[in-house]
Amino acid sequence: MRDYYEILGVTRTIDDAGLKSAFRKLAMEHHPDRNGGCENATGRFKEINEAYSVLSDPQKRAAYDRFGHAGVNGQQGGPGGFGGQGFDASDIFNDVFGDVFGEMFGGRRQSNGPQRGQDLRYDLEISLEQAYAGAEVEIKVPAAMTCEVCEGSGAKPGTNPTVCGTCGGAGRVRATQGFFAVERGCPRCGGSGRLVLDPCQNCNGHGQVRRERILSVRIPAGVDDGARIRLAGEGDAGARGGPRGDLYIFLSVTPHELFERDGLDLLCTVPVPMTTAALGGEIEAPCLLGGENCDGNCKISVAVPEGAQTGKTVRLKGKGMPSLRSRQRGDLVVELFVETPTHLSVRQKELMRELAGLCGEKQNPKSANFVGKAKRFWEEVTGN
Repeated sequence: MRDYYEILGVTRTIDDAGLKSAFRKLAMEHHPDRNGGCENATGRFKEINEAYSVLSDPQKRAAYDRFGHAGVNGQQGGPGGFGGQGFDASDIFNDVFGDVFGEMFGGRRQSNGPQRGQDLRYDLEISLEQAYAGAEVEIKVPAAMTCEVCEGSGAKPGTNPTVCGTCGGAGRVRATQGFFAVERGCPRCGGSGRLVLDPCQNCNGHGQVRRERILSVRIPAGVDDGARIRLAGEGDAGARGGPRGDLYIFLSVTPHELFERDGLDLLCTVPVPMTTAALGGEIEAPCLLGGENCDGNCKISVAVPEGAQTGKTVRLKGKGMPSLRSRQRGDLVVELFVETPTHLSVRQKELMRELAGLCGEKQNPKSANFVGKAKRFWEEVTGN
């Protein structure tokens, strides 16, 4: 007899994962169904299964490594069986190919009893104001509903579904392919185990109809873009009396024309007149409805320090977004943008020139510093 390691093309030190991978590759290559029932392929396939059945069992592998075929002959009854236990290649296939072939080898069984309904997804777009304060929103969701005429049986009122004669109500049929058995869902009843001979006209025998429902959704204050809300039992109706699935609402917050969100903070850029930036003063900045110091027009007073430059930020504590899971609030961060006046009158231009003549390095320290650096750069480049 050939060496089992040689049959699988592996070394004696191979681990379980490598052994399983080698078996899977060879078994798929030499499977009888992929080789038109070729006798050579069938024989090779049985040989591969026999080798793997021994080497995949730690005790059998240890005995084989120590005594060779003699170590497993007491358990082995030839290629067709082991120790009278009725060796079945489908047992190996369930273990190795269950994730590939699914229910073909019994890996996944469809129950013919009550089944839970499908979960549904609904994408909902909300405004930043709604995310800030919370909101109650109505949505229309199409979902599978239990047919009210047949009460979900699928049969015409006054009649009942009958047991499927093909599978005897099991929902599964078993057939022999090659030398092992294959189990699959019953093709006649679709795995339900029942047949509707006189279908309900309202649902065409499906037991369910699709309806659009109006649901009220509570949006909690502080939700962020990408948040998810679960409504238990608002998904599709279950089959054969099973429970309803759930509805998952995925939120997206539309971009705002004034505010940008950064975690719990709100960022807002506000233009400041040049005179206010130079002399200092106060400006009004927008805030979201509900702020503690926000009046009816949703404005808040912001102090501008004397000599403020573009990019200067003023942080207003606790005026940002509320936290979803605590009483904490973020900040409102106001970024100042100093605006240069335009369309000046003759008199205004005269005053600006007069002001320019009066201002020096002390009033424009950044300009003076930049000019000094530029002069040194030119001197290094020109050598003068």
